[in-house]
Amino acid sequence: MNTGSDEPGEVVVAADKARTDRQKAGQTGHGAGDGLGSRAPEFIKARRLLHLSWQVGVFVVGLAVVVAGIVMLPLPGPGWVVIFGGMAIWATEFVWAQLVLRWTKRKVTEAAQRALDPRVRRRNITLTVIGLVIVAGLAGIYVSKFGLVMPWKINDQ
Repeated sequence: MNTGSDEPGEVVVAADKARTDRQKAGQTGHGAGDGLGSRAPEFIKARRLLHLSWQVGVFVVGLAVVVAGIVMLPLPGPGWVVIFGGMAIWATEFVWAQLVLRWTKRKVTEAAQRALDPRVRRRNITLTVIGLVIVAGLAGIYVSKFGLVMPWKINDQ
């Protein structure tokens, strides 16, 4: 991980300083400054049993959406979009899902930036053209050897 410094203890010191600054400002909790944590309404978070049932409900709804996305992977439908939608539902309540979504967004952004690199685009276009030439060559060999036979009989009708 690139922290912008070669000093080994600087990251820990900066993290401790940020935590101290948040505590001085009156912010507490797991993700007070970084947007992590539960997004449940305050009256729900104030009551332990209500908050626990809220979390169970969010988990069950998110699980149903993720399972529907997994089912859509081999079947017609936007499987990955639905899976990430379920993760977004989980991210409203669970820090681990928020971290997974952040990591995924970062990786997708990096992949998009790599795809826009001119050298990578030239390589992808070259590989696509080579693949199409190979497929066209194989199709030509097949047609020259077996001929072009339609799977239905037009003359019989």
